Amino acid sequence: MINRTTTAALAAAVAAAALMSTGASAQTANTDKEKCYGVSMAGKNDCAATGNNSCAGQSKADYDAKAWKYVAKGSCATMEVTLKDGMKRKGALTPM
Repeated sequence: MINRTTTAALAAAVAAAALMSTGASAQTANTDKEKCYGVSMAGKNDCAATGNNSCAGQSKADYDAKAWKYVAKGSCATMEVTLKDGMKRKGALTPM
């Protein structure tokens, strides 16, 4: 009985450690990226500000000011898009 309990506890600890290390590596992968609002094409966003859409790939309009995508850190403010009316706009680090 004790042997089964020890084995089950060990298995649970290994599973928990694996989940925590997976989360840490995913978080590390985005340290060289930043959220850039207003530069994604329709359906190509990584997520959105609250109330705009649920999340990834659900933006209905090109360059939606509340939808964001990950871009290389430091490049958002220099990214420029051309809107439907011909106006140009740069990306932003916060929802527009």
